[in-house]
Amino acid sequence: MELQNKATSLWGNFFKISMVQIRTFHMTWFSFFLCFFAWFGIAPLMLIVRDELNLTKEQVGWTIIASVTVTIFARLLIGWLCDRIGPRLTYTGLLTLGALPVMGIGLAQDFQSFLIFRLAIGAIGASFVITQYHTSVMFAPNVVGQANATSAGWGNLGGGVTQFAMPMIFSIFVVGFGFSEAAGWRLSMVVVGIAIFLTGIAYYKLTQDAPDGNYADLRAKGMLPPKKSVTADYFEALKDSRVWLLFVIYGACFGIELTVNNVAALYFADYFDLGLVAAGGVAASFGLMNIFARTLGGIFGDNYGALWGLKGRAFWLFICLFCEGLALMLFSQMQVLFLAIPTLILFSLFTQMAEGATYSVVPFINKKALGAVAGVVGAGGNAGAVAAGFLFKGSIDWSEAFLIIGMVVTVASFLAFFVRFSTRQEDEERANFAAANIETIKLKAAKANADLELALEAIKSKQAALQS
Repeated sequence: MELQNKATSLWGNFFKISMVQIRTFHMTWFSFFLCFFAWFGIAPLMLIVRDELNLTKEQVGWTIIASVTVTIFARLLIGWLCDRIGPRLTYTGLLTLGALPVMGIGLAQDFQSFLIFRLAIGAIGASFVITQYHTSVMFAPNVVGQANATSAGWGNLGGGVTQFAMPMIFSIFVVGFGFSEAAGWRLSMVVVGIAIFLTGIAYYKLTQDAPDGNYADLRAKGMLPPKKSVTADYFEALKDSRVWLLFVIYGACFGIELTVNNVAALYFADYFDLGLVAAGGVAASFGLMNIFARTLGGIFGDNYGALWGLKGRAFWLFICLFCEGLALMLFSQMQVLFLAIPTLILFSLFTQMAEGATYSVVPFINKKALGAVAGVVGAGGNAGAVAAGFLFKGSIDWSEAFLIIGMVVTVASFLAFFVRFSTRQEDEERANFAAANIETIKLKAAKANADLELALEAIKSKQAALQS
């Protein structure tokens, strides 16, 4: 799939919401932000939930695994739906339906019911695939890495914001309105669910599938392959070994971020004796790095691509992932708070840059089945989180679990060297990259000429006024 009229600039047009590409960019990151917020909204309140429902350490571990397990299958399905019916309808459906279990978790009264709702909430994690898909079809090769990374990074920011925002919302209900703690955490999730539902309606009204229109219209005009070819292209993409290499790689970065989002507050509460709000605040520092870290991964991915082509993007991915593994091993050995926090932030920086670097490669694997590739790679993130989650449900010390994960990530980084591209594809993408840059230069030149004409007219007017 090679759509036309993709935006060749992100930051230069950042506030031009009249452009459908920019409007879609802002809707995608905001929608993903809310989904991520809701996905991990219960994590900073687990101290309250654990006591109320009398959950054991093993049961808490199972809820951590449940929250990311269903997302694996949801992301595979969502990728196929994006190619078939378009990202606009797919996102609208996911947001409006996904709001139901977010609000419904307030009905949980025991471990079993809580686990079921936690499992169902995980489906909204598939929103990531739509976010990456939609920005990929809206932005040209010279900026697609940073567009993908920024939309996902700002969305992932919800995982950091929720760490301190949910305790605040909880406190408003308990302290401000006098509700019990049992009612407080339930009502907090209802608020988030309502916000997601309303955003789903806004997504339908404010976006479209591609720069030139919605998929149904583009197919009617013969500008897109028919729906019946989507499934065949999907399974063809699954045969590409690079897709599965990126599946593992993304599990080693985003999968670890999901795990840390789930356990960070409890880790700092149990191992550093912090209270609910303080533990949430420290845990938030990990997720808040998304405000710029993932964007950096995408920007450098585009820059490496400009210098060394697609293989340059893969090499940058290796650097990020390798440093992530080393930083995580270092964090696992920290036993005092004033050292643990900066090493957590360092680890977060490389983790999120690795995520941005991954999705600066994804759009170039298979353009006919972009949804399939984005979905499978995204599912890898959750598969990594599930695998890591098992380390936190047993008797193993959590600091030792972090050390083991760091070792695995370091080894996995070398898989990036096997994500290779043919000489033909390298040449094609260099040409596409150059064409996108030429378009950007033309736009800048046109703006400069317009400014020059205005300046000349102003000078002429001033001269005429002086002569008169």
